[in-house]
Amino acid sequence: MNILVTGGAGFIGSAVVRYIIEHTKDSVVNVDKLTYAGNLENLSGVSNNPRYAFEKVDICNRWDLDRVFESHSVDAVMHLAAESHVDRSIEGPAAFIETNFVGTYTLLEAARAYWSLLSEPLKSGFRFHHISTDEVYGELPHPDDDAHAHEVLFTEKTAYAPSSPYSASKAGSDHLVRAWHKTYGLPTLVTNCSNNYGPYHFPEKLIPHTILNALAGKPLPVYGKGDNIRDWLFVEDHARALYLALTKGRVGETYNIGGHNELTNIDVVRRICKILDTLAPRETAYENLITFVTDRPGHDRRYAIDADKMEKELGWKPQETFETGLRKTVQWYLDNKTWWQNVLSGDYKLARIGGVTN
Repeated sequence: MNILVTGGAGFIGSAVVRYIIEHTKDSVVNVDKLTYAGNLENLSGVSNNPRYAFEKVDICNRWDLDRVFESHSVDAVMHLAAESHVDRSIEGPAAFIETNFVGTYTLLEAARAYWSLLSEPLKSGFRFHHISTDEVYGELPHPDDDAHAHEVLFTEKTAYAPSSPYSASKAGSDHLVRAWHKTYGLPTLVTNCSNNYGPYHFPEKLIPHTILNALAGKPLPVYGKGDNIRDWLFVEDHARALYLALTKGRVGETYNIGGHNELTNIDVVRRICKILDTLAPRETAYENLITFVTDRPGHDRRYAIDADKMEKELGWKPQETFETGLRKTVQWYLDNKTWWQNVLSGDYKLARIGGVTN
């Protein structure tokens, strides 16, 4: 197949591109606007492969999208391009509405126009895979309030109740994708994932932010009491799941992808500190750098994914435990100092944003 991957220079997108090039015979055209989080260094290992092509394109630009679809004879779309950081959505929601909602609409219309002119069997084989987040579901009961909270998980049937401008914009884009399938017959499917972590993660997010602040001897900011719970998914496990959903998933279906790793934020930070104490020891324990800061507005207390449908229908399970995946992640940042130094040489300086203070 010729697969169009939007946002392929980002964290999850680049993992998907690397997976396709390294583990399949398919070709990839990477469409990315290269905003602050898009980084072509994420793809240095595959950039010279003849099955890889890059197009610097904004998904809100219909003319450019039409050109890409035609010139690359696209067989499938994996749509990952999105503004994704909740703190940034609190500070500046307009960019999230523009990229996540209007951009998805524009991409759907370009895909529909292209798909409608395909001949069989290309038309029936075409797929539009929209990659989304568990945050569209809102929040789950917390064990501090309900002893049976861990029995309640997000399923593909959970009603949407987004809490932030980011999750609301992603919820809107999910609805668009499903509407284009039901109204126009565009062969779409949607996946919703839990929190990803791993190599090449932009350092505004919790795990890389903690690693790099710790290495710099800076405070490790933890929102509120640190009791917010997330389900953590190693990004390479996610990339494998996404390709499986694209190639084996059923049109019109939704698949939840989770890591089966529910942990509080403070537990995640403490585990990072313990790994660093072993791999990069300092005079005092890294845990002494932990600092509790003002909580994020509208901060959901718990997310957790029920990924049974992915396992039963498509045979997918995460290969990494949180322990193995986190250690690999910390080691990657220790081994790839040039990558993150280049990232921090730009506008981002390991600062928290979004109306909260350190």
